[in-house]
Amino acid sequence: MVSLVLVVGMIAGCSNDSGSNAQTGASENSGDTVKLKMWGGVPPEAGPQAVIDVWNKEHPETQIEYVRFVNDDEGNLKLDTAIMTGQDVDLFVNYTISHTAKRVASGAAADLSSFTDYNIDEKMGTDAAGWKIDGKYYGVPTTKSTYFVALNKDALDAANLPVPKDWTWDEMREYAKKLKKDTGYGFIQNTEPFVDSIDSVLSQEGYTKADGTSNLDHPMVRKWMETLNAMMVEDKTTPPLGEQLTSKMPVEQMFLSGEVPMLNIGAWLLRSSNNFTDYPRDFKIAFAPVPRLSEDKDSYVTRGGLGDYISINAKSKHQEAAWEFLKWYADGGMAPMAEGGRFPASKDADQDKALESMLGDKKDTYDLESLMYVMFDYKAPTYVRTVPQEVMDLRAQEYEKYFLGAQDLNTTISAMVTRHNEYLKTAK
Repeated sequence: MVSLVLVVGMIAGCSNDSGSNAQTGASENSGDTVKLKMWGGVPPEAGPQAVIDVWNKEHPETQIEYVRFVNDDEGNLKLDTAIMTGQDVDLFVNYTISHTAKRVASGAAADLSSFTDYNIDEKMGTDAAGWKIDGKYYGVPTTKSTYFVALNKDALDAANLPVPKDWTWDEMREYAKKLKKDTGYGFIQNTEPFVDSIDSVLSQEGYTKADGTSNLDHPMVRKWMETLNAMMVEDKTTPPLGEQLTSKMPVEQMFLSGEVPMLNIGAWLLRSSNNFTDYPRDFKIAFAPVPRLSEDKDSYVTRGGLGDYISINAKSKHQEAAWEFLKWYADGGMAPMAEGGRFPASKDADQDKALESMLGDKKDTYDLESLMYVMFDYKAPTYVRTVPQEVMDLRAQEYEKYFLGAQDLNTTISAMVTRHNEYLKTAK
């Protein structure tokens, strides 16, 4: 009997590869419980499990299981392998356009245009279009993505430094000097947004020049490398990249313990900063926008927009059930995710409820004015990183040599340009 149900389900699931509503398993039509697996990069205790528990209680006909993968190269490979080998993956979260594009190209993500009962553009606003691939949605962007520099407000007050509302890398470098104590650091970075400053420039100026050749020798790329290297070597206000990578430096812990007063990171910091059990702290956290490389304030764009792009597996036998969950999740079911800094993007989500979930009983430990500013009131345009993963990898391999002292700046930039041009030729 079980075998018969599985065979019927497989036949129904394979009858249509377009991702249409007709592609539902036999269990959805027969009234049996549908079981779905959702893969995401957030630890279950930081919101996802609370979301799943609410859904499962309210929807006995469709039960969701959350599977966590770490959002790094190894974790994304684990997800891609699971999809490719036919493991149970019904929904999955994409965190970059580059990963999404690869999954779309491989046929892993369902085209959502056949679902006509939910207008993504209307729900999520104009920033949603940044996630379209060839003019189509292969997922739903569900969160407002916010990146910032988290600040130890007590340390700033002691140094008579105001919380910045707009600043440059040069100004941030001076802050790091004034906040540094003895052999400690004044500034650290999570490796995920490490290169955001150059992508801020190149997302506007172009990764290629008018003649189609690499633009990785843009003056602001040089400026970024020179400034950051000076902070590592001359000022000793930020850790050498080699030390950070080899030691897998726990940057969040270092910031929340009060060891380092400034941290470049995204809103996921809140899942740790709200956790006083594992990360006890005795200072208030303030927030500043990510500094810009250029003095030109008007041309600056910051990474942000929308994120947590959730796709339905094109091979899932339960696409309609997955779609029902995804709509519910995006329109407010995801509210518990705000505790980990993931604020819902949908205009129909209860923002007050999400804000309450985000801060909980810890709101007095934050500088609320600066938090609200970076999340809602900072008006710099945003970009979503779209550079191919291969380009990210090749430039990282070269700038790491520079920061490790293995090659000089001119050699580094020349190597990045050469390798990028080679990639551009093969990518045509």
